[in-house]
Order: sequence, then structure tokens, then C-alpha cells
Amino acid sequence: MSDIALERPKPAGTAYAVLGAASFCHMLNDMMQSLVIAAYPIFKGAFDLSFAQIGLMTLTYQVTASLLQPLVGTFTDRRPQPYSLPVGMASTMLGLLSLAFASSYLQLLAGSALLGIGSSIFHPESSRLARLASGGAHGLAQSIFQVGGNVGSALGPLLVAFFVLPRGQQSIAWFALAALGGIVILTGIGNWYRRNGHARRVVRSAAAAHDIPLSRRALGGALGVLFCLILSKYFYLASFTSYYVFYLMERFAVSEVQSQIYLFVFLGAVAAGTLIGGPVGDRIGRKAVIWGSIAGVLPFTLVLPHVGLTATVALSVVIGLVLSSAFSAIVVYAQELMPGRVGMVSGLFFGLAFGMAGLGAALLGVIADWTSLEFVYRICAFLPMLGFLAVFLPDVEGRKARLAPGARR
Repeated sequence: MSDIALERPKPAGTAYAVLGAASFCHMLNDMMQSLVIAAYPIFKGAFDLSFAQIGLMTLTYQVTASLLQPLVGTFTDRRPQPYSLPVGMASTMLGLLSLAFASSYLQLLAGSALLGIGSSIFHPESSRLARLASGGAHGLAQSIFQVGGNVGSALGPLLVAFFVLPRGQQSIAWFALAALGGIVILTGIGNWYRRNGHARRVVRSAAAAHDIPLSRRALGGALGVLFCLILSKYFYLASFTSYYVFYLMERFAVSEVQSQIYLFVFLGAVAAGTLIGGPVGDRIGRKAVIWGSIAGVLPFTLVLPHVGLTATVALSVVIGLVLSSAFSAIVVYAQELMPGRVGMVSGLFFGLAFGMAGLGAALLGVIADWTSLEFVYRICAFLPMLGFLAVFLPDVEGRKARLAPGARR
């Protein structure tokens, strides 16, 4: 019996209800993580932390996520785990409670690690779920899934400004209720995933039908370019997610509540850009989106450290909108480079994103302690120059078109 004959029925068209539920849970997951990062001023004051210690918290969270995600993705490529999604959400909930009731810096680091473990379990399998539910519109599905996370990240600063700041550190524990709701929804998604998921042998057959014959050298070169682009994007984003609030307070003497609102504005633009990037990549090609997103933001990052408050906020919107459009395109592009390894690729690139953001936060925190936050934004302004490396990416879409059945040779 052939592998194709063993394939289970696939959902007809794009399963928007499943994508919506996955995106909503992604929103809950990243909202909880974001509100912890937005609460850094609370932790800084309560535990008398330096910028380097704040960066180490981010690094702890991001490293646990980045190191484990490729391993989780590789394992689930071989043995899909539909019910691992609520387990990941449970780990995030435990991390949240640990941070809410922490009485020492070590407890803050432990809570950060639990958050990272939750992300490492949640992201690879949910990204595979999004591709399964896409109905072939892979960029759109990845954007719908991703935008939930970005919306959640944007909500974090608002929740801190209007709920956590007036009530203190322990009020973070109330958001464990959101995690409980996510666990219930993810269990239902797991049921759908179990009914519609693919066996290992079917994945291999589907991959072979759409294989892209790149040499190891060409594949390694493409992955190296993507690595540099992820580094550029997430080092720069780390300067916003971890230090933008402090930057605005120090440079423009705005209140903490105002600075959290401005961070929300930036993260809202990131969410919008993420939603736009995937469908545009489906239409015009992912390489074009990757190229335009990272290199195209350079003029705005160069100007940002030299303008006033109003222009800073306006430029942050443009930067967030343009820069964020790349990630969905990068993930789908990499999945097409290595067909049949959706979980591993998703885990690798989500892991790289988390790892680069964590490493960037830690390094930028040390630089800020040595110099100033204004200096940090001046040097980060040049990071998008790495986007010009996208010119060396192979034309995956063109290769697929030439290999498609019925294509002229």
C-alpha cells in the first residue's frame, strides 16, 4: 500500500475557525509574556535591578524558548503531539504565577525560564497546525496565527499601565485565569488536530512531491542569510520590547503610563505589519517581502534617535509596520526550502527569533549600563543594513513553478 493511500482526509479550503482559535490562544500566550516584560519597571524598582539584570531575565526566557523549540519541532515531525499545546500553556501559567509571587531575583529568573519552556512547546506545533489548516494559503495562515501573538504582545503594556501598576506585582497572578481559558480552547484544537493531522509517512510523500533540489551548499547559504536577517530584526525589536519604555521616560520625561501607551502603539503597528506580510508574500513572492521589510526600514531607524517625541512615536509606527511584515514570509520561505520538516523549521526559526531577542536584550542592557539608552538606539539604527543580504536568497517560488506538473521545460 502506498503512503498516499494512507493519507487522512484533509480539510477543504482554509479552516478559518481553527486558525482563529489558534490565533486567539497565541494572543493569550504572548499577552502573558508581554505583560511580564512590560512590568520590568515594577521589578526594577522592587528588586533594585540594573539594566544588565533586566536583560538577563529576557535572555533566560528567550534562551529556554530558543534552545528547546527546534528539539520540540524535530520530535513532533516524527510524532505529532496534538495535546502538547495545552501543556505549553500550562507552563506559561506557572511562569506567570512564579513571577507574580517572586521574592528574589532567582525566582524572577525561574519564572522567566518557565515562560520560555511554555513558548518552546506551544509555537512549533501550533505553527504546524496553522499550515495544516491553511488550505494551501500558507502565508495567510501563518499571518493569521502570528498576528494573534502580536496583538497579545501589544496588549501587555496597556494591561500593565491600567491594571498592574495600580495594584502591584502580585496582580500579575490574575492573568492565570486567561491561561486556564487557553488550556480549554487548546484542548479542543487538539481534538481537531488529531482528527485531521498527518502520519509521518504521508508527510514524506507530500514533501517528495514538491521537493526543491538545492545543493547542501546552497541550502546552507540560504539558511545563513535568513539567520542574519533574524538577528537584524530581533536585535532591533529587543531595543523596543525591553527598553523603549525607559528610553521615552529618560529622554522625553514622560510618565510610565504614557510610555506604556506609546509601547502599545508600536506593538500594535507590529501586529498590523505581521497580518499584512503573509498575504502579500503569497501574492508577490516571499523573497520580495523579506527584502523590502528589513532593508526598507533602514531610513526610518537612522532618523529615529535624532527627533522629538511626536516624531519618535510616528517613526516607531512605520518601523513596527514595515519590519514585522518579514517574519511570516521568512517562516514559510524556510518551510518551502525544507519541505516535510514543518515542525523542525518552525521550531528553529521561532527559536532563533526568541534567542536573538534574548541575546539582543542582554547585550543592549550591558551597553546601556556602560553608556546610555540613547547610544543603544543610535547603534541599533544600522542593524537593518543586514537586510541587503536578502539579494542572495534563492528564488524558491520560481523553482517550485518550474517543477510543478504541467510546467513547460
